[in-house]
Amino acid sequence: MRKVLTFTWRIAADALGHFNSDDGWALASHVALSGIMALFPFLIFATALASFLGASAFTDTAVHVVFDTWPEVIATPIAQEVRNVLNVQRSGLLTISVIAAAYFASNGVEALRVALNRAYRVIDTRSIIYCRLQSLGYVIIATIGIMAISFLLVLAPLAMSIATRWLPELTLISGTIRFWRYCIASAVLIVALLVVHLWLPAGRRGLFDILPGILLTLLAWTIGATIFASYLETFASYVTTYAGLASIMAAIVFLYIIAAIFIIGAEINAAIIRYREGKRAEHF
Repeated sequence: MRKVLTFTWRIAADALGHFNSDDGWALASHVALSGIMALFPFLIFATALASFLGASAFTDTAVHVVFDTWPEVIATPIAQEVRNVLNVQRSGLLTISVIAAAYFASNGVEALRVALNRAYRVIDTRSIIYCRLQSLGYVIIATIGIMAISFLLVLAPLAMSIATRWLPELTLISGTIRFWRYCIASAVLIVALLVVHLWLPAGRRGLFDILPGILLTLLAWTIGATIFASYLETFASYVTTYAGLASIMAAIVFLYIIAAIFIIGAEINAAIIRYREGKRAEHF
């Protein structure tokens, strides 16, 4: 028990100490602001690409994938504005505005890269061109992934209705569409965390090196989102303070909290890696 407490204390002290000394709060604000600024360009580009490829159900699926893991009090007004933007018809895929949207969407990925490089305490020597192309690649992969999910969600009710004809018991476990959408959004979030921790920052890390921070991130995100949603519903006066900007200000504060948790998760991973390396060095 004492060893566990000592290990926990050393990891927490290393991670939180480095987070504070290395401008972790400033990085969290950078990630939050970059994220909210990249959100609309990403969805504009993704919708244009999906429309070009004939994925008509993309808009509704994208809104659910992005916002179903957000607290409802924050997500509802933002999601409505997203729908208003995405319902605007755009003439084609390869327009200057759509290409610019893809570029600005990749800025959100670059903000995550900077934060992870600092948290894992590595210096990125890869070329700027390579990093930017990698970020654009993630934007395109995310778009294709959401398109695939939209296609599956269209087929899912049909597949379930056929299956229940042969196995009526499936109706008991089929659940609601809302439940399955939440499960899909959670799965997308977990996969995204795995991808960015493994391949976005410089250096190499194994799956077991990043799992502790990811699990902590998911747990802390759930708790933090619940507490912040309760605060907004009970105590906050964003509407009287910010008027029409209330929803966007609440979203920025929420993303700031989430970004800080995300960076601390990476700091935990880095601290555990350093601890293991120190233990190995003691044996030689």
